Amino acid sequence: MFFNSNIKFLRKRRAFTQDDVANSLGMKRSTLSGYENNIAQPGMEALISFSNFYKIAIDTLIRVDLTKLPESQVRQVERGFDVFLKGSNLRVLASTVGPDNEENIELVSEKAKAGYTSGFADPEYISILPTFRLPFLSKQKKYRAFQISGDSMLPIPHGAYVTGVFVQDWTSIRDKDAYIILTVDEGIVFKVVENLIKSGGKLILHSLNPLYEPYDLEVKDIREVWQFVHYISQEVPENQNAENYYLTQSVKKLREEVKIIQTKLKL
Repeated sequence: MFFNSNIKFLRKRRAFTQDDVANSLGMKRSTLSGYENNIAQPGMEALISFSNFYKIAIDTLIRVDLTKLPESQVRQVERGFDVFLKGSNLRVLASTVGPDNEENIELVSEKAKAGYTSGFADPEYISILPTFRLPFLSKQKKYRAFQISGDSMLPIPHGAYVTGVFVQDWTSIRDKDAYIILTVDEGIVFKVVENLIKSGGKLILHSLNPLYEPYDLEVKDIREVWQFVHYISQEVPENQNAENYYLTQSVKKLREEVKIIQTKLKL
């Protein structure tokens, strides 16, 4: 139980006095002091009041030691990035580290996609995913790799593994860049994004394959966003110049055969 340390931590982060918070919550300063010093235990009404005041889920206030989280994750929680907040657009990122205490790159294969959609916020689930490292990526950022399916992002082929860097601030999503997005209804999607969050509360998702029409994705239906960094595939990308060459050669051969047939007919 971390309630007492969390409410003291949050109050001091915002430079509030005990009087400030107590007055806002309609309680005595001595009552608040009792909670912060773990002398008194709050009832349900008090828990709801603190949750509404700090806009953080009750479960988080009780079960997560906010003082131990990195500053970046504390900011995420304060913005609604809350693993315990039902219906939240954002959450605290579950992650893994190696024996050297450096971040791993977790791998979400095609078979693991369904589990990831429901277990993305569960540290135990994330801990069983296979992991790897890429030495040319920054150690200061968080990466994850996802296997994609289908042909909507050709020339990146079906079955390729796309790696993305975690995006904390969705308003920073850049137009015309590619992102891996965990959605409520569609699971994991890989698309080129048009950012209309500030003006319309949504993203417009585009495919590289022109056969697929763009479509809207409401912010409320997003769970995670990862900016595309690179991809790994066992397939050799199709060479358009090579295709043109072989097509030209086929047409040339066909013409020669037609010419031979015409010559024989004249005889």
